Amino acid sequence: MSKVVLSYSGGLDTTVCIPLLREKYGFDEVVTVTVDIGQPEKDVKEAEERGKKYSDKHYTIDAKKEFVDALFTLIKANGDYEGYVLGTSIARPIIAKKTAEIAIEEKADAIAHGCTGKGNDQLRFENIFMQYGFKVIAPMRELNLTREWEIDYARKKGIEIKVSKEKPWSIDENLWSRSIEGGKLEDPSFPPLEEIFEWTVSPEKAPDQPEVIKIDFERGIPVALNDERMKGYELIRKLNEVGGKHGVGRTDMMEDRVLGLKARENYEHPAATILLTAHIDLERLILSRRELKFKKFVEEEWAELVYYGLTNDPLYDALNVFIDKTQERVTGWVKVKLFKGSAIPIARFSEYALYSEELTSFDTTTIDQRLAEGYSAFHGLQGRLYREIMKRKD
Repeated sequence: MSKVVLSYSGGLDTTVCIPLLREKYGFDEVVTVTVDIGQPEKDVKEAEERGKKYSDKHYTIDAKKEFVDALFTLIKANGDYEGYVLGTSIARPIIAKKTAEIAIEEKADAIAHGCTGKGNDQLRFENIFMQYGFKVIAPMRELNLTREWEIDYARKKGIEIKVSKEKPWSIDENLWSRSIEGGKLEDPSFPPLEEIFEWTVSPEKAPDQPEVIKIDFERGIPVALNDERMKGYELIRKLNEVGGKHGVGRTDMMEDRVLGLKARENYEHPAATILLTAHIDLERLILSRRELKFKKFVEEEWAELVYYGLTNDPLYDALNVFIDKTQERVTGWVKVKLFKGSAIPIARFSEYALYSEELTSFDTTTIDQRLAEGYSAFHGLQGRLYREIMKRKD
């Protein structure tokens, strides 16, 4: 008796996979696995109900703690890929690992997913599945299916679906971000409809008065909001709520996928925007110029590894060691003003600040300004010599 474990979100793609795995691939038993990484509770419950209804056996795995730990790592790394806060990317290896663990427990013959052959998720999932030695089944890719075909097929099979040909949005949601794509959104010249957003109000409809919030960090990790200490999960949830109310955290972008395809992506991520903005601001107060310069290079490599789903690469571990070293001093607070779609740092403090008002102020004489004259004489020397040489050549 053949058995396959399916990484299951409860959406159209993965639900359609269940009968396909029986009909097209001949599996006798389909086991579904939903991993809770902070998506709305109703969505987790709905996926569980659908999994039990359409598959032979279902698991719901709580991985919120692992996901928050990954997000703390992301914050320390200022995780950003071309303006995208990596919410879906950093979640996939966690989901894949939990799914693989169930597949081992179930002694499954293969693991399946509902990703297409055009996106990034197929790579992120399969990298981890293959690490555990499993054969991978990808019906959407292998059968070359379209979303329109899936909708028709689901209806023929009596599968309840929310999407329609008029609103065929593909939505992925977790604690850190909400992504919306598909349908008319695939046309870069088509302005996104307000109906696709759930976490954020339109900046035009946001409150006319700004709100200032204070975020405390310890070793690069956010630990308190407005002087109230909170666990990571609660803090991020609260900031999604507060930021969304002010229209903070919308991204409409052209994104370079791993395969080289450009894709139009829409995201909502209020907490991510606020926390990354505050963390970057605090680092500028604390870290040295050379640390900041080198860390930008590290962050770019780190973000690309996460985007590609390569968090099992040895370089990822090595980069995190450097990042963690820089975060030993990133302790302090930042005040951020939220107003009609913007999140602007307006004040910051740290006992580790490299800033000295005594040295910098126009009104102090701690530093003898005349000492800068010698430095100034040599500053730009090679450029001036170059200009003189070229003038003589003319």
